[in-house]
Amino acid sequence: MAGIGFELRRLLKRENLLGLLQAYGYAGVISSGPWVLSIIGILVIGVLSYAIVVPDSRIVQFQVTVTYIIAVSLIVTGVFQLSFTRFSADRLFEKRDDIILTNFHAVSFAVTIIAGLIGIVAIVFLFPEQTLLYRIMAVAGFVIMSNIWIATIFLSGMKHYREIVWLYFVGYAITVIAALALRVLGLEGLLIGFVIGHAVLLLGMMSLIFRNYSAERFMSFEFFRPGMVHHELIWIGLFYNLGVWVDKFMFWYTPETSQAVIGPLRASLIYDLPVFLAYLSIIPGMAIFLVRLETDFVEYYDAFYDAVRSGGSLQTIEEYRNGMVETVKLGIYEIIKIQSIAVLFLIVAGEAILKWLGISTLYLPLLYIDVVAAGLQVVFLGIVNVFFYLDKRRVVLVLTGLFVVLNLAFTAVTFKLGPAFYGYGFAFALLVVVMLGAWQLSRTMARLEYETFMLQ
Repeated sequence: MAGIGFELRRLLKRENLLGLLQAYGYAGVISSGPWVLSIIGILVIGVLSYAIVVPDSRIVQFQVTVTYIIAVSLIVTGVFQLSFTRFSADRLFEKRDDIILTNFHAVSFAVTIIAGLIGIVAIVFLFPEQTLLYRIMAVAGFVIMSNIWIATIFLSGMKHYREIVWLYFVGYAITVIAALALRVLGLEGLLIGFVIGHAVLLLGMMSLIFRNYSAERFMSFEFFRPGMVHHELIWIGLFYNLGVWVDKFMFWYTPETSQAVIGPLRASLIYDLPVFLAYLSIIPGMAIFLVRLETDFVEYYDAFYDAVRSGGSLQTIEEYRNGMVETVKLGIYEIIKIQSIAVLFLIVAGEAILKWLGISTLYLPLLYIDVVAAGLQVVFLGIVNVFFYLDKRRVVLVLTGLFVVLNLAFTAVTFKLGPAFYGYGFAFALLVVVMLGAWQLSRTMARLEYETFMLQ
């Protein structure tokens, strides 16, 4: 992610308030842009459609359908996201740029086939009572969204961060406009708008890819050959996305906490709204994490390994290692501090915000714990990314696998304890993996010189 670091350092070198605000704003949009734009887009479509779409349940059906499309597409493509990013980085290092685009086409082809088969099977067997147009749009949206995640990963690996932000902004703006224009058609009209906007987003990404990259062949399958992929990354991508969503699925399919919405799709009014709002609070934390990681930490990281390769003195190497440690500590501390401010803000203004949104204030306790959990998720991401820099894939594999198991187990326990404990399963699962990750990171950094010199 060096391209982000270069841009952030350029902004911070201005040494004025405007440059600082631009750097953190840019980092916030880059790190959480897709999440924020999708949440805001769905909210805007829902709020502005209540006067037109009758009955109101159609809007809920649209929002739930889109939520499932996003969740399942992230989980399905999780097996490709990190592994293809590493494949692309390795080929760039080998100066074999020509095969990256051809393998991107192969991965996109595989994702399209997998998503298409899953979508068709689901629509045929699970949604027989829905209209043909709804079923077509649901499958199309699922396939398009799955390909968008792969295209986003490809462009991120190629350092087109600013273009990604603008493409997401334009794509979701068109999604909102198209959905509102077609809302008179009810549920199907909203879904058509969703598909149109995301089709434009995907086409924009593909146009950017074709304009900047070329290859003699259209498609090749080196990515799928044995030895070309780090299998840990396949499981990490799957486990992380599954860990983020498993508690949501449990709330959706536990009868006491959910209700049927459309076909087999269920939603949890108790759980969904607080989680939805809590994720909006992660923008400052994500911005701080990205600024610290991509500026100070990367500078010390590069200096450390440059000193190792060039035969620098032990004192110099230890100085750079200590700089990495201090940067990580400061970044995590600042994330905790800013998320604590978010919690305090919600304690003061949460009731007024929920009333303004027309949401019962009974959701306040759950909103508080969800904001804490969202903050812990940012800290977890920070720790995981540092491990990726240090190439500790097995550590990340254990942490993400444990995240899935603990979220599943702790959430099941909260169901037994009752509504007052809802949300604590997700939060405590993250707290455990964050503490374990921080402990392991401390050990790793303490042994960094030894592992660098003696285990090569």
